[in-house]
Amino acid sequence: MTLTLQKLLQQPDTAEILKFKASVEGSAFDALPMPELSINDLDLVAAQALFGHDRRLDEQSLLTLRLLTDYQGRRVPTKGAVLLFGKQRSVHFADAWIQCGRFMGTEKLDIFDHIDIHAPLPTAVDEIMLFLKKHAFRGADLTEVRRKDVWSIPLGILREAVINALVHADYSQRGAPIRIVFLDDRIEIDNPGLFLPGLTLEDIKQGTSKIRNTVIARVFRELHLIEQWGTGVRRIFTEAKALGLPEPQLIETGMRVRFIIPLLEPVRIHPPQKQSNEKTEAQVEQRLESRLESRLESPLAAKVLVKLQEQETGKSALAQYLGHKTVSGELHKQIKRLLELQLIEMTLPDKPNSRLQKYRLTIKGLELISDKGLPHD
Repeated sequence: MTLTLQKLLQQPDTAEILKFKASVEGSAFDALPMPELSINDLDLVAAQALFGHDRRLDEQSLLTLRLLTDYQGRRVPTKGAVLLFGKQRSVHFADAWIQCGRFMGTEKLDIFDHIDIHAPLPTAVDEIMLFLKKHAFRGADLTEVRRKDVWSIPLGILREAVINALVHADYSQRGAPIRIVFLDDRIEIDNPGLFLPGLTLEDIKQGTSKIRNTVIARVFRELHLIEQWGTGVRRIFTEAKALGLPEPQLIETGMRVRFIIPLLEPVRIHPPQKQSNEKTEAQVEQRLESRLESRLESPLAAKVLVKLQEQETGKSALAQYLGHKTVSGELHKQIKRLLELQLIEMTLPDKPNSRLQKYRLTIKGLELISDKGLPHD
């Protein structure tokens, strides 16, 4: 080792020096320590909820999973821990979120719907899949004894591609989040970061695996989101062939990797026609409110969920939407009840009384307002 390199490695650690040391020592980016943080900066309640009773997240478990690491006599979170379960992940990794968009047609010109997902990475998998299902069609296969749902998009392939993007993204890059683009004839999933050095597309298709983010990958494996190292991409190509789909494409574009999943048949968006016998948007919303009201036994709670379906909203804005001049006691009561039912959650859980506090739907809330429980004509 040269004298210059020795001096550099002996300097007080900065973010860039830590990253440089990792490259010299062969460590993954997400295994690097975050010396300015402590265990209190991790949302261990959310983490434990995901692991359930399978694993108790005590300090030793956090060290084993490399969510904590020893650093200059202290135990501090790793970058992977903050990416997975950081209470303020966006403060430290401004682009570690997921942007989902549904476009009309086959070009990225006319956007029909979009959502930004800032949930913990393991939870984000289900939120992304819910968005994709929202814009797909569901039929039924009645050839077997039990009814089998048949979707217009290949859910198994898409789930593997989503997990691949979350696990292999280069979170050290700045400038753009992970993107999910739903077009009429294909779905594109792209993440920051090129193929790792020495790895070709053919290697990847054959199951050769190099793990960019070892901490994130380990947690996904423990949560059974990953079955076996190196099999996800190979399974995508195998399943696509079995379903008769055109072969998916995995390409490098700019400083990003993009998975392109062609659809067997186009999934088109049909703009509503102005016919008197067709349901209008207002009628659909009214029908949803009616169903939610019967489930929640509160018209106000139903209206709150319908509004939060559109966007994150604070109490004052909700009151205005409901036609109230101020936040009423009943609105306070129903928001508290929806929080207890885990249908909504705070955007700033550590600051419940913040004037910037807003509320958003949880996965449970999204499932409640989805068309699963909506009667079909």
